[in-house]
Amino acid sequence: MALHQFFTSFTSLFIKRVSFDLNCSFVPPVLKVHGGVRMSSQTIVRRSGNYKPPIWKLEFIESLKSEFKGEMYVEHLNELKEEIDIIMNQIIDDPLKQLELIDTLQRLGISYHFENEIKDMLKRTYEKSYESDDWKKNNLHATSLEFRLLRQHGFNVSQEVFNNFKDEMKNFSTRLYKDLNGMLSLYEASFLCIEGENILEAAKHFTINHLEKYMRSCKDEHEASIIRHALEFPLYWQISRLDTRWFIDIYERKVDMNPILLEIAKLDFNQVQFIHQEDVKYASRWWRSTGFSEKFSFARDRLMENFFWTVGVGFEPELSYFRRMATKVNALITTIDDIYDVYGTLDELELFTDAVERWDVGTMDQLPDYMKICFFSLHNSINEMAFEALRDKGINVLKYLKKAWADLCQAYMLEAKWYHTSYKPTLEEYLDNAWISISGPVILVHAYAFVTSPTLQDMESLVEYADIIRWSSTILRLANDLGTSSDELERGDILKSIQCYMNDTGASESKAREHVKRLIDETWKKLNKAEVENSIFSQVFIERAKNLARMAQCVYQYGDGHGMGYQEINDRVMSLLIRPISTHSYNE
Repeated sequence: MALHQFFTSFTSLFIKRVSFDLNCSFVPPVLKVHGGVRMSSQTIVRRSGNYKPPIWKLEFIESLKSEFKGEMYVEHLNELKEEIDIIMNQIIDDPLKQLELIDTLQRLGISYHFENEIKDMLKRTYEKSYESDDWKKNNLHATSLEFRLLRQHGFNVSQEVFNNFKDEMKNFSTRLYKDLNGMLSLYEASFLCIEGENILEAAKHFTINHLEKYMRSCKDEHEASIIRHALEFPLYWQISRLDTRWFIDIYERKVDMNPILLEIAKLDFNQVQFIHQEDVKYASRWWRSTGFSEKFSFARDRLMENFFWTVGVGFEPELSYFRRMATKVNALITTIDDIYDVYGTLDELELFTDAVERWDVGTMDQLPDYMKICFFSLHNSINEMAFEALRDKGINVLKYLKKAWADLCQAYMLEAKWYHTSYKPTLEEYLDNAWISISGPVILVHAYAFVTSPTLQDMESLVEYADIIRWSSTILRLANDLGTSSDELERGDILKSIQCYMNDTGASESKAREHVKRLIDETWKKLNKAEVENSIFSQVFIERAKNLARMAQCVYQYGDGHGMGYQEINDRVMSLLIRPISTHSYNE
């Protein structure tokens, strides 16, 4: 009778556990051996992220085609580039026209074709600034444009150049309100400030306040759309390729539009889009081969979104290898993040963290089956990338890549412990760990190996996480928290920066969100300063670090654009990667 009661009670408990939550996974009891005695482990009820299936199916991705390929288009592009060389020579003695041309080339997305010419133009402008400033004196647009372009390209320009536009009270003169073009230029320039540059900080507030008021009363919809676009994100924070797609349409409607510039911009955009399509098709075939979509139903299946990040970080045609490898890195991060945040038990996560630290396939036997697949794929993928770096660049980067992954998993592990013990960190304590757990250091350490000719000395500096990595990753974290914290708390996760600040200060959620936005602005100033101070790193890598921060603000602008698939992100993917810009036939 006692035995019958035991099985009745066990069956009842079993049914209750299975029906506990339809969104959770039931794992049958496992017999473990302890001291020679077989004991049954407790049944594990796992959380679920309730993620939707991918919007972009692999079959669709692999079917992408473009007509903008082949020698004919390359030849025509080269012909157009020669015509632009002629235009550049025609304005050799007009500094303002040169600056405006550089700005237009950048916004049309074709400045990378003329890097040497632009560098020479800016160098001449910088040197002549000490000889004569008649062309820009009392011209807010000219002064602001020169400041922004010179500082963007690494020239040392003082914020004092804007003192000419202040009144007797040392404030920016309200007479400037009449100069809309100048106000927009000053607004854009102000975002290149570093810590302590009070003139630029004042310029930022001065222009934002006026432009917001002006836009509300503006009757010209075209003009209003330009101001709205600028206020949404300044140029310095924009993803260049997205701004290019928007600006091409704006430029086409300009009265003084140059048809040669417009034609090369459209052709270049479509040709680069074709290269991106080839890259994402490669990534899709790799993703299919991993079997992760079938094996890890609890995790986000976001191949296209993972690739979209890489285009924002490095769109240039010559960065194909970076985009292909970085998509793998992003996909692995996304899956491992969901193992720590959603699926794994604390004991399992300890085992996985230890396996990554050891980087030894011999440790796989201790892992649950689902973790074995993930660890083996991580181990093989990163080892292969390290092999290719050794083969092609003559440097063994494996230990640096391994360290980045170990640091990431340790940061994940700390957050998992916080969650399972209901610990509430302070904002400072949270951010000290969260800039690593957001995966920025992993992404950027790999990017350094992919886009530069790495040296051991620089790799050593890199894995100690120079400020250029820390501040880029901090912006990534803060932007992510603004977009995802509500969804993540709903499904069960640790407090994010918003909630930590609320706990620290008693502030409302809206006040906490404003504080996090201010932190992003302040961290951009630190990132700008780090760019100057971390001069040992190449500009091509520094741009990847800044682009990662920019991409974060783009992806999380309307919410969790990475995990939840908001329409705005889908539209951006479509405009950049799927739909070419309409243009006439280049066969004519």
